[in-house]
Amino acid sequence: MPEEQDCRQCGKCCEKWGWDQKGIPEDLVPWIEAGRTDILQHVGIMFSDRKHSTGKDLTLADLSRVVRIDYWVNVNGGMLTYCPFFFRAGDGKVYCRIHLAKPAVCIGFTPWNERIRDYALNCPACRDSIP
Repeated sequence: MPEEQDCRQCGKCCEKWGWDQKGIPEDLVPWIEAGRTDILQHVGIMFSDRKHSTGKDLTLADLSRVVRIDYWVNVNGGMLTYCPFFFRAGDGKVYCRIHLAKPAVCIGFTPWNERIRDYALNCPACRDSIP
């Protein structure tokens, strides 16, 4: 498969893998600095003392104590089975409500380069596979 493809915004990626992903502290820094509690409230945090929280009240000083980051949780910290920023528009395309601030795991996902055969066969952008 080629490294670059044109995503057709079908949403299949986000529906199947847009939740229950592990995060990295580097994603949190710009969200904290920009006061993006709309995003941080949906981030599950486990600290080195094993306490759990959402990222809503997270500060940069807290990052050294973070041992696990989970995308995505509800505002009470319970795991979600969908991405809260997934939006299917009237044109049938899927849009990310935090596209310019989305986490690295989402930015870096390219199904045409993944070895996930069951998914790639259903991805409309995977032109070299039979859908």
